[in-house]
Amino acid sequence: MKNISIIGAGKIGGAIAHLLAETGDYRVTVADRSAEQLAKLATHPGIATALVDITHSNALDAHLHGQFAVLSAAPFHMTGAIAESAARSGCHYLDLTEDVATTKKVEALAEGARTAFIPQGGLAPGFISIVAHDLAQRFETLDSVRMRVGALPQYPSNALNYNLTWSTDGLINEYIEPCEAIVEGRMISVPAMEEREEFSLDGVTYEAFNTSGGLGTLAKTLEGRVRTMNYRTIRYPGHQAIIKALLNDFNLKNRRDVLKDLFENALPATMQDVVVIFVTVCGWREGRYMQETYANKVYAGTVATKKMSAIQITTAAGICAVLDLLAEGALPQSGFVRQEEISLDAFLANRFGQLYQSPAAPIARKRHEYAAA
Repeated sequence: MKNISIIGAGKIGGAIAHLLAETGDYRVTVADRSAEQLAKLATHPGIATALVDITHSNALDAHLHGQFAVLSAAPFHMTGAIAESAARSGCHYLDLTEDVATTKKVEALAEGARTAFIPQGGLAPGFISIVAHDLAQRFETLDSVRMRVGALPQYPSNALNYNLTWSTDGLINEYIEPCEAIVEGRMISVPAMEEREEFSLDGVTYEAFNTSGGLGTLAKTLEGRVRTMNYRTIRYPGHQAIIKALLNDFNLKNRRDVLKDLFENALPATMQDVVVIFVTVCGWREGRYMQETYANKVYAGTVATKKMSAIQITTAAGICAVLDLLAEGALPQSGFVRQEEISLDAFLANRFGQLYQSPAAPIARKRHEYAAA
């Protein structure tokens, strides 16, 4: 069994802990600086908790000593400190961040490291990069890569057509920070909330627009090989116009605390959500201009006896599958590891990756095939 520390006892951290503990193949400890947050975790015999202030480097280093890996489910602005501690403590590092600056910091820490640093391991970035890279490899010459992902309420009932489904801080960061894109073969920065488009899937109309972080490291990987590449967040029509008014006309992009308070007290959370994944790649193969598309919808459901939202399932399954592949030796054991280095077939064949196809599927136990940490 391998010792795993999860930093952050929120909904995503709790979901990750539950999935890993259910296998019986990992010793899981969830750490948080909030005793109240730790107390909210569903009790499980395979999950221990630890009260750790991650802003104190010595305390965090002591906690990570002897761990096989640390998985950060903390707010994006705290993730860099966790990566630094992982480097000092000599354990593998995985995170869910969509923050571009944090990922660049993690990449710098990974230089010469004896352990693996694998950021952006959730849904988007994360699974979306694995899918897009797999489709891209099917072409002799690439033209365009378009990645679209959204976590949406199944039953929208307000003007925004939206309910909170994950981190409010992460949501705001995506709506405000600059976005990476490849235009005419060059990687550039484009503004968030712009370049709105509409498309339909299974008879439902959606809008999509630029948000930050979703491309992950794939933009750097494919720069110079693709003419156009972009990432956009999916919402129901009407959402973008209202958000832009709040950010720009009310200047809430410069008052994030006010915007967060507004979201958390006016937008109810929901567990009845759906994650929409839509990736389209165009290019040339055998002299013909062709298109390959991956489309999927993952709904909320019960996973290993625990009711989870769709965003919990997809995010937790993503990072757990990557951890499993790392533990099996299927991924590089040191240095910076990009999500697009992971095979889509290997991901979907993994016991956690299978949740993208069927959330109700049982999570297999490997009967302690892994060496002790």
